[in-house]
Amino acid sequence: MNAQTEFLSVAGPVGSLEVAIDRPSGEVHGTAVIAHPHPLHGGTFTNKVVQTLARACVQSGWVAVRFNFRGVGQSEGVYDEGRGELDDLLAVTAAQAPSGPLCLCGFSFGAFVTSHAVARLHAARSIDRVVLVGTAASRFDVAPIPAELHGRSLVIHGEQDDTVPLSAVMDWARPQSLPVLVVPGGGHFFHGQLPLLRDLALRHLQA
Repeated sequence: MNAQTEFLSVAGPVGSLEVAIDRPSGEVHGTAVIAHPHPLHGGTFTNKVVQTLARACVQSGWVAVRFNFRGVGQSEGVYDEGRGELDDLLAVTAAQAPSGPLCLCGFSFGAFVTSHAVARLHAARSIDRVVLVGTAASRFDVAPIPAELHGRSLVIHGEQDDTVPLSAVMDWARPQSLPVLVVPGGGHFFHGQLPLLRDLALRHLQA
């Protein structure tokens, strides 16, 4: 993301995981772990939406931790349909954010995996913020967000997303009465609207 980005490896369940860390210049509020889109469709931690979320986190005072799921980039292992990827996310969180304020973010497939991480971690520790973008509800079984976290959660979706139809996300959100912030004219990758996406995430992270 910038010249100050730190790259390191974290021990994952099936081998090392490649991690990129960006730190705020001032006061640190906590650690944000950000999950990337589908590993079999070009998803990596350099994805523009993932980098936009990381930028918003850093500008809000959060240490932004991006990582590559197993089998992507320098991360060892092979794609595991979300099961192993959840374990990867939990391993990175345990290594880079073992305690203190935690924000979990994900884009597309990464939002699906993040939803399950929220469900898994919620009983064990406080989760301060959740950001789900382009949640892949038409393709995967996205976990519901615990009701007590609704006020700390931001779900953003593009009105004209042709990868994950908005209707699929609404069908997931409706039984939970979970608000969805819809970006008019927005596609799955928010082409031309990344500054708006960053500002929406910033507003949530600073609230």
